[in-house]
Amino acid sequence: MKWVSRLDALEEKRGAKEKDFSPSSESLREVARGEAEQILADLDQVHPDLVIAFFSPDVRDFMEEMCGELRAILQPRAFIGCTAAGLIGGGREVEQRSAIAITAAVLPDVQCKVFTVDQKRLPDMDAAPDKWEDLVGIKPADNPSFIILSDPFTLAIESFVQGLDYAFPKSVKIGGLASGGHTAGKNRLVADDRIYTSGLVGVALSGNIAVSPLVAQGCRPVGKPGHVTRCDRQLLYEIDGMPAAEKLKEMLMDLSEADRKLAKDAVFIGVAMDEFKEDQREGDFLIRNILGIEPVSGALLVGESLRNERTVQFHLRDAKSSRLDLKDHLQKFVVDHVGDEISGALLFSCLGRGQYLYGEPNHDSDCLRAYLGQIPIGGFFCNGEIGPVGGSTFLHGYTSSFAIFSPVYQK
Repeated sequence: MKWVSRLDALEEKRGAKEKDFSPSSESLREVARGEAEQILADLDQVHPDLVIAFFSPDVRDFMEEMCGELRAILQPRAFIGCTAAGLIGGGREVEQRSAIAITAAVLPDVQCKVFTVDQKRLPDMDAAPDKWEDLVGIKPADNPSFIILSDPFTLAIESFVQGLDYAFPKSVKIGGLASGGHTAGKNRLVADDRIYTSGLVGVALSGNIAVSPLVAQGCRPVGKPGHVTRCDRQLLYEIDGMPAAEKLKEMLMDLSEADRKLAKDAVFIGVAMDEFKEDQREGDFLIRNILGIEPVSGALLVGESLRNERTVQFHLRDAKSSRLDLKDHLQKFVVDHVGDEISGALLFSCLGRGQYLYGEPNHDSDCLRAYLGQIPIGGFFCNGEIGPVGGSTFLHGYTSSFAIFSPVYQK
């Protein structure tokens, strides 16, 4: 098993200022050819079994030609990708710039099954497991792991991963939502020789490959947990019988001066993932945005459809707690995977992380390599991150979700 990852910051490589960079069909085909030839050289002229490519939104109209060049030279058995506002590859993280990032892997004794899904094909949530198996074209007996890339506007991704959890309870599901396009139809998804403007693409990996997930959240809880006592889907009216806006104000008054300043731009609501867990702690919550306050009722508009009796807690995000959380997860991973032959990784990071949060480039990639060595890392900055916590798969916000690859049969 061998992984390689490359990133081409287009205007940087050509010595042009970003405002002067103007992509064209021929120039981008040339870029794709050059990157594909270099990947083949890095793989000792062995054609990869899997290619995953990410493209900045400004080149989306040229993706068909670029992907054609990549496929013609690399000849992969499986090819997926999407557009992204920030790209990760070759040990670098490039945000809001014109670039492409390509990760490729030679995977002996690994089966790679590409699949596509659109909203109309999603089974009902009470459908039998075989409906979900038919949807992705694979059986649980194959022990697959899933890499998923979805459009955020045209597919109910939470329903999809819940269905996969039901049909494939032992399988890892990890990935992210395409970014850079702000309305339906603006993002692009790649599955083998097709480009899509909606739905979902993915690849199921089975055989001699272990996909180990690592999900690091960038937020810490403040105040105390409470229970939703009145809500209407995304409108949160009451927590523990108190108006939600008053509960928020009460929490803010108890914060330190430094945290109150932080809360002006970075306060969120956490929704417990496991209602049956008695002691809810950091990492036990799905982090969701507080989108506003309804002026008449004082209800909080939140980025989650709620129901009464859900456990919630306010959260803050800062660089320090995010760094510590990631390092804690990586330390535990190293202990749990002593002796594993780590070959490569994919990183699905929130758009709210990166330089915006840390004030420096390459933070999460550098941190991963500090613990796991100079392994190839590819990925992108997402509109939402898919990853498992506590045996179930969730759509996260403000996380970094890693897929770390190794052969099942270690040397």
